[in-house]
Amino acid sequence: MQEAELRGSPSLAMWLVNGFQLLYVGDALWHEEAVLTTMDIIHDGFGFMLAFGDLAWVPFTYSLQAQFLLYHPQPLGLPGASVICLINAVGYYIFRGANSQKNTFRKNPSDPRVADLETIPTATGRQLLVSGWWGMVRHPNYLGDLIMALAWSLPCGVSHLLPYFYLLYFTALLVHREARDEQQCLQKYGLAWHEYCRRVPYRIMPYVY
Repeated sequence: MQEAELRGSPSLAMWLVNGFQLLYVGDALWHEEAVLTTMDIIHDGFGFMLAFGDLAWVPFTYSLQAQFLLYHPQPLGLPGASVICLINAVGYYIFRGANSQKNTFRKNPSDPRVADLETIPTATGRQLLVSGWWGMVRHPNYLGDLIMALAWSLPCGVSHLLPYFYLLYFTALLVHREARDEQQCLQKYGLAWHEYCRRVPYRIMPYVY
C-alpha cells in the first residue's frame, strides 16, 4: 500500500515478493494440522524461542525484502520475473511434495500414495521412508524452503546484501536444526538411522551437503 502511495502502483518486484510470501502463509494455514508434528512442538515446546520468534523475529525477517524495495525500487522485466517465479515454483514443489509425503505416510502408511515407497523398519515399530522425496536427501523439505527463500530475495537485485539476510539466516537455522534432528533420530532409531544415513548420504542438498 505504501509503495502505491509513493509511486502510484506496486512494482513487479514487490508483487513477486508479496505473492510468494502469501503463497507460503496460505500453505501453512491450509496444512495447519501438520504443525503439530514439527520439531518446534514435539521436542522444543513453547518458550522464548517460539514466543519471540513468531511475534517479533519472523515478522522482521519476512518483511525485509518488501521494506528494501520500498526504499530501493528495483527494475525487473518479465523475463527475469519469469525465471524467479520458476525458481519459487521448483522450491514450493519440493517443499510441499516432501512434507505431504511425510505427513501422509505418518497418518496412514497404507495410503495408496505412499504404500509402494521403500522403508526401513525400526526398533520402535515405526518405519523410515527411504525412497520418494526422502530417498533423495534426508531433509528435502529444507531444500525446498531454501530455494523459496532465494526466490524471495532475487526480486531485490544483487546490489545490496540486506535482502539476502533472510536466506543467510535461514540457511544457518536449518543447518543447525538439521543437526539437532539428526541427533534425536539417532537416539530414537539407532541402527535403523545409521542404515538410512548410509543409503541417503546427503542431508539437505544432493552432492553438496
